[in-house]
Amino acid sequence: MKELRCDSREASSSRMNTDEKAIFAVLTKYEDALNRSDTDAVMKLYAPDGVFMPQNFPSSIGTDAVRKAYDGVFRTITLSVKFAVAEIKQVGHDWAFARTNSAGMVKVNATGQSSPEANQELFVFQKIANDWKIARYCFSTTNPPRGQS
Repeated sequence: MKELRCDSREASSSRMNTDEKAIFAVLTKYEDALNRSDTDAVMKLYAPDGVFMPQNFPSSIGTDAVRKAYDGVFRTITLSVKFAVAEIKQVGHDWAFARTNSAGMVKVNATGQSSPEANQELFVFQKIANDWKIARYCFSTTNPPRGQS
């Protein structure tokens, strides 16, 4: 399966149905929000009972916890990443998932040091009032462990 970049015109192709295109648009907005360190923009994309499951941290469940988690992320690091959409699958009228890969750079705000960033991600989407929202999101690094290359 060919991966689609979030800025790809291929998302408008006939290979994706209307709902899949809408989910692709949410992923594009999410990528943009991450790169702007914009918690408010991220929160507009999440379901009210959304769950954020970052690697090496406990899950953040619900609006307040998810907001607090992203505020913490953006205080700690600045991202410059691009998403590649590996697949979007609608599994019901109101449910879908997307699998993505991201790559770019991450800057540690306290030190100013930058390093490569690469992850694989799994999003579960729920359609709420005709809008697709992130219901569950988890990721894991695809970078080699520190000290290995």
